[in-house]
Amino acid sequence: MLWGGMDEAFDLEMMRRAMALAQAAADAGEAPIGALLVDPATGEVVAEAHNQPIRLHDPTAHAELLAMRAAAAKLGNYRLTGLTLYVTLEPCAMCAGAISHARVGRVVYGAPDEKGGAVAHGPCFFEQPTCHSRPSVTAGVLADESATLLRRFFRARR
Repeated sequence: MLWGGMDEAFDLEMMRRAMALAQAAADAGEAPIGALLVDPATGEVVAEAHNQPIRLHDPTAHAELLAMRAAAAKLGNYRLTGLTLYVTLEPCAMCAGAISHARVGRVVYGAPDEKGGAVAHGPCFFEQPTCHSRPSVTAGVLADESATLLRRFFRARR
């Protein structure tokens, strides 16, 4: 589903927070991607993170996975049922698989990722019959801002 609904103001607020995390990643020399998990019933931010594979020497240290790990530890449960994940870039296949296994209820993302994304591009993970749990998906929240941050970051690295 493309963005534009009842939760617009809240989605914008949360995605702005994710964008601040993405900027923190860029400032640290990491790909500028930020993510946070929110309890939609209370509005509480349960966990937040930004990309850190370089700093942590961990190819799985994507923003989504780090936020899910922190949320699971905080909640004492690997199931993140009903939580909403806000992330500045369309999740990759690895992250989509983890989102499914964690039973995240909703994913809101900013920029599409035609090369590495797995939600609306590539394997379209949540549409596969082997997908364990399918979150609702809202795409395009602050997409232009997220794409611009990513382009600037990678252009400066070339």
